[in-house]
Amino acid sequence: MRVPLSWLREYVDLPAGETGRDVAAKLVDAGLEVETVEQLGAGLKGPLVVGRVLTIEELEGFRKPIRFCTVDVGQANGTGEPQEIVCGARNFAVGDKVVVVLPGAVLPGDFAIASRKTYGRTSHGMICSGEELGMGDDGTHGIIVLPHEHEVGTDAIELLQLVDEVLDIDITPDRGYCMSLRGVARETATAYGLPLRDPALLDVPAPNSYGYLVKVDDPAGCDRFTARTVTGLDPEARSPIWLTRRLQKAGMRPVSLAVDVTNYVMLELGQPLHAYDRSRLDGAIGVRRAEQGEKFTTLDGVKRTLDAEDLVITDNRGPIGLAGVMGGANTEIADSVMDPETGAVTGTTDVVIEAAHFDPVSISRTARRLKLSSESSKRFERGVDPQAASAAAQRTVDLLVLLAGGTAEAGVTELIAPGAPRTVAMSADHPDRVAGMDYGRETVVRRLQEIGCDVYGQDELVVTVPSWRPDLAEPNDLAEEVIRLEGYGNLRSTLPQVPSGRGLTARQQLHRRVGRALAGAGYVEALSYPFIGEGVFDQLQLPAHDASRQVVKLVNPISDEEPALRTTLLPGLLGALRRNDSRGSHDLALFETGSVFRAAAKPGVAVRLPVDRRPTDEEIATLDAALPAQPRYAAVVLAGGREQAGWWGKGRPADWADAVQAARSLAVEAGVELVVRQGQYGPWHPGRCAELLVTLDGVETVIGHAGELHPRVVKSMGLPARTSAMELDLDRLAAAGGEAVQAPRISTFPVATQDVALIVDASVPAAAVEAALRKGAGELLESLRLFDVFTGEQVGEGKKSLAYALRFRAADRTLTAEESTAARDAAVALAGERTGAVLRGA
Repeated sequence: MRVPLSWLREYVDLPAGETGRDVAAKLVDAGLEVETVEQLGAGLKGPLVVGRVLTIEELEGFRKPIRFCTVDVGQANGTGEPQEIVCGARNFAVGDKVVVVLPGAVLPGDFAIASRKTYGRTSHGMICSGEELGMGDDGTHGIIVLPHEHEVGTDAIELLQLVDEVLDIDITPDRGYCMSLRGVARETATAYGLPLRDPALLDVPAPNSYGYLVKVDDPAGCDRFTARTVTGLDPEARSPIWLTRRLQKAGMRPVSLAVDVTNYVMLELGQPLHAYDRSRLDGAIGVRRAEQGEKFTTLDGVKRTLDAEDLVITDNRGPIGLAGVMGGANTEIADSVMDPETGAVTGTTDVVIEAAHFDPVSISRTARRLKLSSESSKRFERGVDPQAASAAAQRTVDLLVLLAGGTAEAGVTELIAPGAPRTVAMSADHPDRVAGMDYGRETVVRRLQEIGCDVYGQDELVVTVPSWRPDLAEPNDLAEEVIRLEGYGNLRSTLPQVPSGRGLTARQQLHRRVGRALAGAGYVEALSYPFIGEGVFDQLQLPAHDASRQVVKLVNPISDEEPALRTTLLPGLLGALRRNDSRGSHDLALFETGSVFRAAAKPGVAVRLPVDRRPTDEEIATLDAALPAQPRYAAVVLAGGREQAGWWGKGRPADWADAVQAARSLAVEAGVELVVRQGQYGPWHPGRCAELLVTLDGVETVIGHAGELHPRVVKSMGLPARTSAMELDLDRLAAAGGEAVQAPRISTFPVATQDVALIVDASVPAAAVEAALRKGAGELLESLRLFDVFTGEQVGEGKKSLAYALRFRAADRTLTAEESTAARDAAVALAGERTGAVLRGA
């Protein structure tokens, strides 16, 4: 919301020396977000005056049209002689009043004006456009042509209100009343302790039976509808300078008088309005829900398909407007047109003014579904004062009568659904308990009255909320108003006292160790949004019954394309990998640790926790029970080179083994023995997928997968070839490891090393052979490592050779050769029994 300071002063008598920055500081203290204070006309220096075009000579021989003009600027040039100016614009004629900047002046942007020779003539100044003066676009993209009543030589800086300050305020959704000068003026008056001249306090005639006929079929969607009629408008009437300048400063482009007036009143009072050309209306105006699939063309010329939830304004022909969003092209105010033969000007002369109050939820849904956000819908979504509708309609009528010579018809239509003022019961000391301050009843009542509330009662207050504050619905809302008006800066800062001896939990320590381990292994942490679209599960080739497809959907998502909470970390990480690869970074290793969200079989209902005291354990437990399960996961993705080539070697690409090793490194940090087996799941290649298991409560449990992604997944997601990934459940990994990681015992006795090479069928997993060797070797085995895999004629077709290094050690003695050999033979025997392994060379 852009608020010109000169306009704001009409409603609040600010101190004469108060600047825009001073006002901004006050509003920030009151809780409004003032982003910038724009200095209009900064550096502008005259002379800048009104001139009248006397002659125009067309200069020939140039690539673009050039005109040599003489302009009467009165005594502004010190001589009274016509000013000679070269100009390339063509939207003015002899006799027009224009804005002329004379030599010696400086325009915005430090653009100094001087006499100069151009196109074979000397130009003594410049005829100005709105953009050159920093006024913004007026829709013409040409020279400013002023009404004829302005005298030659008049100071154009003051006439065009070029010097001003504009506050750019970011209005949060709960402060919809501040999307108007009236609302910002109220906050300003409260901040300065000054009276407010409320622009909505107008004499409004009572409704009667001979106003324009209106029928509201959906009072829940439209609880108030005011209609007024103005006839006899002059189609040649134009918006005066003061009106267009205020619209431009507020960030709106002037269009036509009727439209400008409705926009002006909307900015002034916060009530969106719409003006219909009465000659284009067919019968009574109606308000109803649209029929499913009904077609309608909006003012922007787009034909739209409506939904049954959409609220529409109609006449006998059908929809003529999307309620609270945008009007229809079939009742648009007609532009004035001059007949070239007779010179007569035709256009809209009779208008019907709509000032209504619509359901915010309905307007928000329609605007979002159609992707049609407008100044009107933005206000209705945040809450519009229903009591301001009749005043806004009256203000519009008054301006049209004043500026366009119209006549206000006596008929006044006002349909109001039954309702009562909203009241909120609150303890007088509730703001004290929320803020931890002693405000006292007198301060609480005074502050609530300043925002327009009626307050009754002593210890227990009954507060009647003003119509322009739909956000005040419960005691905490009222407490917030008291606290912000008393000043957030006055709140005491109190740090909670943490009992000594409580550091990070074991879970937190594990998360930090995991992050350090992956970072040390060359992975870069990438944080992604916790939102996904359900289409990603098809890209990952997850089966229809997969638990990951059971998502928790948000009622009000940030993006309609990603309305669900993630059940896996892979989509976000793979998206980050794809973006980096597309930007030239091809050697990538990324990781992320974070929560995933698992939908409960039966959704719970969350309780609203109190803010004036610590919630009880029962209240917290009830809230936790209503939330989806949120286990913490860890995931890595890799693509490109894992080791760079150089003088030290050829380097190597990242592959599935790196993803498996990442899982092993996390298991080491948790002090868990990780079992790796061949698996098959979702996005991974069926022949290069490892299943990751740990022992929980004596049962081997799958906690994740690692390996190379399936080529179809790589193609559907636009990933680099041979992309690998790993994902596992950190919480289950931590549960398998217990509370503390046990450090290994260091033996002082020497190690005995035995190597074995076993031949097995090519289909036998190396993990199965390794498990058998470990079991058979017994307690003396310290470590087991696969160091070679060989296939070829020497071992036979369909066979492979697996070479393992076994390390034996005893804690209390030096092993003999016979002991280590016996342990090795036992390991080989059990491997042969379980997997059919045969000692190579035997």
